[in-house]
Amino acid sequence: MSGFFTDPGEIIVSQRNLKVVVIGAGMAGILAGIKLQEAGVKDITIYEKADRIGGTWRENTYPGLTCDVPSHHYTFTFERNPDWTRHLPPGAEIQAYFEKVTAKYGVDRLIRFNEEATRAEYREGRWQLDFASGHADSADVLISATGVLHHPSYPDIPGMSDFQGNLFHSARWDHSVPLDGKRIGVIGTGSTGVQIVSALAGRAALLEHYVRTPQWIMPVENGFFSEEQRAAFRDPEVLEKAMDFAGYNAKVDAYTQAIIDDQSEGAKGLAAACLQNLEESVSDPVLREKLRPTHKPLCKRLIFSPDYYQAIQRPGAELVTEAIDCIEASGIRTRDGQLHELDIIVLATGFHADAFMRPMQITGRNGTTLETVWADHPKAYLAITMPDFPNFFMLNGPNGPVGNFSLIDIAEHQWHYIGQLLDRLRSGEADEICCTRQALAKFEVDRTEAAKKTVWFHGGCHSWYLDSRGVPASWPWAYSRFVKEMEAPRWEDMECVSHAS
Repeated sequence: MSGFFTDPGEIIVSQRNLKVVVIGAGMAGILAGIKLQEAGVKDITIYEKADRIGGTWRENTYPGLTCDVPSHHYTFTFERNPDWTRHLPPGAEIQAYFEKVTAKYGVDRLIRFNEEATRAEYREGRWQLDFASGHADSADVLISATGVLHHPSYPDIPGMSDFQGNLFHSARWDHSVPLDGKRIGVIGTGSTGVQIVSALAGRAALLEHYVRTPQWIMPVENGFFSEEQRAAFRDPEVLEKAMDFAGYNAKVDAYTQAIIDDQSEGAKGLAAACLQNLEESVSDPVLREKLRPTHKPLCKRLIFSPDYYQAIQRPGAELVTEAIDCIEASGIRTRDGQLHELDIIVLATGFHADAFMRPMQITGRNGTTLETVWADHPKAYLAITMPDFPNFFMLNGPNGPVGNFSLIDIAEHQWHYIGQLLDRLRSGEADEICCTRQALAKFEVDRTEAAKKTVWFHGGCHSWYLDSRGVPASWPWAYSRFVKEMEAPRWEDMECVSHAS
């Protein structure tokens, strides 16, 4: 319980009973539910548009689905999981982990499923919400935990509706479609496309991977944990020693340093490892050159794979670098005029990374709309708050760290920061909190200047990191700076309004 002094020896304690609404029951929404309960907040509702929790790990169920963050570093710090079966966690195990955590911490009691938020407006000191079902609610505080990669991006390829086989996005996998012995085309060269090709090589009679821009691939081991290891990991000290959590965070920081300075030793080491992987793994010189990227490593989100190069060299697997002209009834026709006859086409073409909580309509003070504030590109102070949107906070919001590291870790640091904003609201010291216009403006200038110095900007590639201006939309500084920023708010950057005053 928070308090503040009015005169020596006297403490007046004020505890405002906040009603908090969280949008989204993926990883970040689950975290918010746990932390709000832990802080003693009694009135919490989590709204989820789907019929169960999980976010991206609910939506994505494609063959080979794996997180590229090492298993034991992809958990909540307060709920380590000793039961991972592999060094990189399979998607189904991640979903099961979140389901277990949701039940253990009583978050399931807070969730209303099949409720898609369509509108939120700040009126008379509260957030008023509308839902597609016709339901309405209100809240003192609104938390957006909608995630980053959840609106599938479909390519603009003529003739997709003409295809007489099965065509679907990787995030909408149709498990009723048999795969063995089929002719399958996979479009897309990100981690998803790579994982699907690795999983289906050897199962499909023909597996064609349509690659517009080849990517650098970092080799990684993905072995199994033995039963003895998993039993030992139930001792937190054994797990801590085996996984070296502090050492791993240092590696994450080194990775972000490499993005900032592509001439650093770390960047050179990563580039050398990727180059060696290509040179030593692909025996056919023609195929090797087709797989050789023309951009610098780390310019795109680095792909970690233990077996893609081996998979694409298997009998029946083919790399197609010729541009796609159109899709016809029986397959894909490339620009060279060749018709590739297929039974299944998989669109591993990613997501609209700039959507966040959209298409939800959000209106702050004085009629300020999110669409107006984000007319040129999404923006938020430290990825958490925006001026004129009081008591509205985001987990994994715009311009936050979304590189090759754990978004669970990022969300935990962000919640530490948000929790301090909530403490000030609950104590009665403020009724409304958001960043100032000046703070966001300065942050945007500094962030844009820093982003233009990263390899994402000058590395010679186009990636989903870039916004409509061609400026990288991710955190452009070291991981250690992010951790430091999340330790405590700079209150001079915050507009704290008290209605009593």
